[in-house]
Amino acid sequence: MADVKIGAEVRKEFGKGAARRIRRADKVPAVIYGHGGEPVHVTLPGHELMLALKTPNVLITLDIEGRDELVIPKAVQRDPIKGFLVHLDLLVVKRGEKVTVEVPLHTEGELAPGGGLLEHVLSALPVEAEATHIPEALTVSVEGLEPGASVLAKDVPLPAGTSLAVDGEDVVLQVLQPQAEEPAPEGAGEAEGEEAAGA
Repeated sequence: MADVKIGAEVRKEFGKGAARRIRRADKVPAVIYGHGGEPVHVTLPGHELMLALKTPNVLITLDIEGRDELVIPKAVQRDPIKGFLVHLDLLVVKRGEKVTVEVPLHTEGELAPGGGLLEHVLSALPVEAEATHIPEALTVSVEGLEPGASVLAKDVPLPAGTSLAVDGEDVVLQVLQPQAEEPAPEGAGEAEGEEAAGA
């Protein structure tokens, strides 16, 4: 999995006004918590952070004024319209420690011929994994599945050292029956033609 290093500055100003000033400087306010320590408020460089967050559950080594801290993103707030980063919650982790995260679920293969709509009940699967070995994504085959079939959490292959953090019987994918198109009411086409002709 990806491991990036980012410099962080301890934040001493708080409130909406301070947060706006931070964002205008292309930085992002964040809070670091975990392992029983007091939360630490920091600012992070916006561009580097955006690049890092392209990888799900990225492992970040923060250089906090000369002290390294290993963290993973736990809550990312973005502007709902423009999409820029508003605030970040970061969880302190230790190498060898297990953490619970949601890993994106990908599919491969083709459904059985004859239709059917694949529904993602879960787009990401909650798992427990070592902090430094969190899988970037999980892949499950839907090859040959017919309408009415489903894939359970226990059916998703997991890498060594990773275990489910949900009930194995939970449905993650299901194949829905194709919806039949309703026939157009009789005479509708004729009426439209008459209106067009009369226009």
